[in-house]
Order: sequence, then structure tokens, then C-alpha cells
Amino acid sequence: MTELTIGKAVPDFEAAATGDKIIKLSRLAGKNIVIYFYPKDSTPGCTREGQDFRDNHNKFKRQKCLIFGVSRDSLKSHENFKAKQSFTFDLLSDKDEKLCELFAVIKFKNMYGKKVRGIERSTFLIDADGILQHEWRGVKVEGHVVAVLERVKALNKQKSI
Repeated sequence: MTELTIGKAVPDFEAAATGDKIIKLSRLAGKNIVIYFYPKDSTPGCTREGQDFRDNHNKFKRQKCLIFGVSRDSLKSHENFKAKQSFTFDLLSDKDEKLCELFAVIKFKNMYGKKVRGIERSTFLIDADGILQHEWRGVKVEGHVVAVLERVKALNKQKSI
């Protein structure tokens, strides 16, 4: 199991995405990528986070940055969630937890007094060369997307020097 390290290349991966697509990291070279992991489609926090990314999507596009949301939900669930919320980016289905494992986002949480395995809300910024530049773990939704966008802008300024 490869452990991701800031400043190191992210191993190539592929995942099924909304719109009958297969997203493969190596095919995205030349663009910054934000991958955000969230627990479950159509839940309040996950909906708010997705809406924040949607509402700022054009700002990310101007920074040559792609956005992908990831959860363990099915593609059918993702398609419904994406359509209902008018998301302008793709959602990746990680039913087999391969991406969750690669990015080490599965944690034990307390849910109504029981320990359950679930996704810890986390976001990762990968630069145009496939290098992990930043990670946010244990994310609180409020203000998060703005912080990610600022980091993308700073990365682009740094790369253009």
C-alpha cells in the first residue's frame, strides 16, 4: 500500500464517474485537480459542500483546475445527486474503496453510539504534474471551498514564477 506524501507523485488510478466516464489520473496531466471525499450523497453536509464547489466551479476552471467528488455511493446515486444539485463537475464512485484506501480517508466514527467505518471528509490538491501539493483532513464545510480555491491560486502563482 503506497502512502501519499505531499511533494510526491500520486500513483495513477482510474475510477468510474458520472456521465459514463472513466477518470484516469494520468490522462489529466496539465491540469490541477481537486479531489474531495465526502461520506454520502444527498446528506446535508455533503450537499452543502458539493453546492459550494458547484458555486465556485468557474473560478476553479479559470485556474485550470478540475474538481471531482468521491464517495462510496453507486453511480446511479451519484447521477441522481449530481442532477438534483446541478453539479457542474463529475462524481467518482468508489464502491470497492480503492481510492479511499489510496488517500487513507476511511476512519472509524461514532454514529449514534456505535463505531462505524466511514469516509472522513477530506480534500486533496494535485498539481498539473501529478504531485500531491496539499491535503485537508477532517474538513468542516463552512469556508472550506474558498480555502481550497486560494491554495489553487497560490499554487498557480508559484508555478508561474
